[in-house]
Amino acid sequence: MKNNNRTGLMITAVILVVFLIIGGCGKQNKGGPPPMPEVAVVTIQTKPVVTTTELAGRTSANLVAEVRPQVGGIIQKRLFTEGSDVQAGQVLFQIDPALYQAALNNARAVLARSEANLSALQLRANRLRELLVDKAVSQQDYDDASAALKQTQADIQYGKATLETAHINLKYTTITAPISGRIGRSSVTEGALVTAQQPTALATIQRLDPMYVDVPQSTAEVLRLQRSLKEGRLDQNGKNQKKVQLIMEDGTAYPLAGTLKFRDITVDPTTGSVILRVVFPNPKGVLMPGMFVRTILQEGIHKNAILIPQQAISRDPKGNPLALIVDASGKVQMKQLTLDRAIGNDWLVSSGLAPGERVIVEGLMKVKPGIPVKAIPFENGEKNSGGIKNETPPAKTN
Repeated sequence: MKNNNRTGLMITAVILVVFLIIGGCGKQNKGGPPPMPEVAVVTIQTKPVVTTTELAGRTSANLVAEVRPQVGGIIQKRLFTEGSDVQAGQVLFQIDPALYQAALNNARAVLARSEANLSALQLRANRLRELLVDKAVSQQDYDDASAALKQTQADIQYGKATLETAHINLKYTTITAPISGRIGRSSVTEGALVTAQQPTALATIQRLDPMYVDVPQSTAEVLRLQRSLKEGRLDQNGKNQKKVQLIMEDGTAYPLAGTLKFRDITVDPTTGSVILRVVFPNPKGVLMPGMFVRTILQEGIHKNAILIPQQAISRDPKGNPLALIVDASGKVQMKQLTLDRAIGNDWLVSSGLAPGERVIVEGLMKVKPGIPVKAIPFENGEKNSGGIKNETPPAKTN
């Protein structure tokens, strides 16, 4: 009995194995080719994009005046607070005026003496001229009187000039601010001896509102922009073309926009660059002379720009940019591109793509040129079965 039971169990097990093998073979025979790989694509669309360039520069005051004495003497008073704002004409230093006051008084006295002699000499010269007609006096007497009159008249003119010089020198003993602005530290104190036109400034005044930012730009970049404008690939952006943004040393954005004033016409031979001057309002004094800053200048507007996500770009062994597209038949094709620059998370494509083409963004590792694929729209970094939104905001260029 036991042998019969064992034999029955073995037969049943063999039958089950046979059925399983047959069922598996049936399923394999029913299967078809593997499913097509799925990729996420964006459809190329053109749109206007403003391109910018970021350049480093330094701030400088728009007006700088170094205060120097125009006459020599001892500083009696310093009449300002270092680091404060001063107004044009405000008294800064007072030089001892005693010697210059005495010189003024002396010049005034000399002039008065010459003027006093003038009337008597004029009367004598007139009298001798009348007597000369009657030959009552000699020609020599008249000539001497006429020469004495002219000498006195010349002395009067010289005295007036000397008096004016004395007035000016006395005025220069009071040193005033030539411009309005913020004054720095003083290089002298009360009791110091100063000389006229000395090389060391007594103090420096700087006007800080508005503030200049001088930015070097390479001549190669200037030529590239000119060529782009000439070829029509880049258009001027109207009034906004001269608007400039400023990034501070700590990376924060300066709240007020600046204006591009001019580009220098001389190239620095050591750096191969020209200077761009930008003017920024500085009402709160945030900007100080000598600060290192970065400026964002507008180059122009690309009216028919093509942008694709950076992740859609690969490189060949030589570093040339490549992109994979899905053609009208649903197969993968490779395109070699020319890239202009990065704008935000996208690349600005100069050539190699046309509107309407579908560029593969995700699934690049699963496909190769020539194979059919299933294309799904790509939106905001995710595959989406809905409509395509390939809207990249015109972010600033790096």
